[in-house]
Amino acid sequence: MGPIAGTWLPTATKQAILLVIATSQVQGVSARRSCTILAISHRRVVRWQAHVRQGLGLADGTPGPEEALHRLLPEERDLIAATATSEEYVDLSHRILAVTAGEKGLFYASFSTVYRVLRARGLMTVRGPGGRHNGHSLVPVRKALTGPNQRWCWDISYLMTHEKGVYLYLYLLLDEFSRKAIHWRIDWTQTATEGRVLLEGGLEKENILDLPEAQRPELINDRGRQMKAKPIRQLCEDHHMPQLFARPRTPNDNPFIESAFSTVKRAPEYPGQFLDDGVASTYFERYFDWYNHQHYHSGIDYVTPHQAHSGLRAKIVARRLSQQRAQCLRRRLANQQQSSRQLTQKHKPITAVLVA
Repeated sequence: MGPIAGTWLPTATKQAILLVIATSQVQGVSARRSCTILAISHRRVVRWQAHVRQGLGLADGTPGPEEALHRLLPEERDLIAATATSEEYVDLSHRILAVTAGEKGLFYASFSTVYRVLRARGLMTVRGPGGRHNGHSLVPVRKALTGPNQRWCWDISYLMTHEKGVYLYLYLLLDEFSRKAIHWRIDWTQTATEGRVLLEGGLEKENILDLPEAQRPELINDRGRQMKAKPIRQLCEDHHMPQLFARPRTPNDNPFIESAFSTVKRAPEYPGQFLDDGVASTYFERYFDWYNHQHYHSGIDYVTPHQAHSGLRAKIVARRLSQQRAQCLRRRLANQQQSSRQLTQKHKPITAVLVA
C-alpha cells in the first residue's frame, strides 16, 4: 500500500493502529520500529496518543482556510521588497529591517514574514549575479597571478573592547600576490558604506584608476551583506573590477584575508581589547607599518609584503640562494683545508731526539 502519509484516516483505523503499536510494545517492539513496519510517521502516532490522553478523540477536525485571513496584502509585499532594496536599508538583516520599519511606521511584519517575502524575491542571498545557495555553489574562478594589483581580497573582523558585547571592526584590503595591506579602517559598525570607503582608499593609494580597464584588479570577498550590497556592487561596476564571491561556509575560497586576520590577532603585542577606535587606530597604524615593511611573510618566500609588491621578491630570493651557495662553497673549502691539515699532522714523521 505504501507509506501512510497525506491520507485522512477514519477514527476506527487510527484506533486499530494505536492498538497494534501498544500490543507490540508489550512484546518488546518499540513504537518507532512498529511505525517503520506500518510505514507511518512516528510523529503522527505520537500526536494521536496525545489526543487520546487529553480526551480530544481521534476524529479529524474541520479543515481551516487554504490561506490565512490575516495574510499580507500585495502592496505590503511590494513595500517590504522596496524597503529592503533601498539605499538606506540595504545593509540591514531581515530582523533589523522588520524592527526598523515598525519603529518608523513603514510597515509592520514579523521577522519570519519579512524573511519569507525577501527569500521569495531572491533578496536573502546575493543581490546580483548568482542565486540561492543549494549546496552546489561553483568555485570562484581564480586566475593565476603574475604581479601585484591583479586580485584584491577584503573582509571585516571583530575587535573586542573592554565592554562585553560591544565591538570595533577592522576593515582590511589585501593584495593576494604580495599580501600587502593596501588599506585598512577601524569603525564601530559594519556597513557597505564603510566598505566602499575602504575600497576607494585602496584605489587611490595604488593609482588604479590611471590603469586601463583591462589591468584593474578583480575583487574577491565572502557573501556577507556588506559585500553583496548595492554600494559595493556599483563601485565594482563603475571601475570595471570583477567581483568574485566565496562559496558559503568555505573559507578556503578566500584564504589570504583569513590568514591575515589570524596573523593580526596572534601578534605578540596584540592587546586583545581596545578602549576605543582612537586607541585601535594608533595600534594598527604601527602594526601595519611593521607588517608591510618588516614582517617576513612565509607565504611569499619570507620577503616583506612591500618588497613583493615592489617586484623585488624574485631578486631577493635569488640573492639569498646565491649567498647560501657561496657560503656552502666557503664551508667546503675551509673544511677541506682543515681535513688536509689534520691528515698532515697525523702522518708527520717523528724525529728521534737523542739525549747525550
